[in-house]
Amino acid sequence: MPEDPTSGVMEDVREQVEEELQEPTQYRVLIHNDHYTTMDFVIEVIMVVFHKTVMDATKIMLDVHRKGQGDVGIYTYDIALSRVTRVREMAREREFPLKCTMEEV
Repeated sequence: MPEDPTSGVMEDVREQVEEELQEPTQYRVLIHNDHYTTMDFVIEVIMVVFHKTVMDATKIMLDVHRKGQGDVGIYTYDIALSRVTRVREMAREREFPLKCTMEEV
């Protein structure tokens, strides 16, 4: 009985696909301290945009205040970018100079 000519091809395709799959690059989102943005607003932003509890948001806000920046989460590129953009929009609407950035992990 002749061998199936597609069997070797399918094996090669499976191996190629498995080798090409990678975890997406992760990005850390940071909020930076300034001398004008209120602590209450920073807590509000963290709760609304990053879905943190009051306790977690307060802890992050204190890191921002004491250390100069606070880590609010690690996300894929698209999610990190959309959250950074949302923070900037909220700050602009309320006329605060709050800075939010993202960096590759």
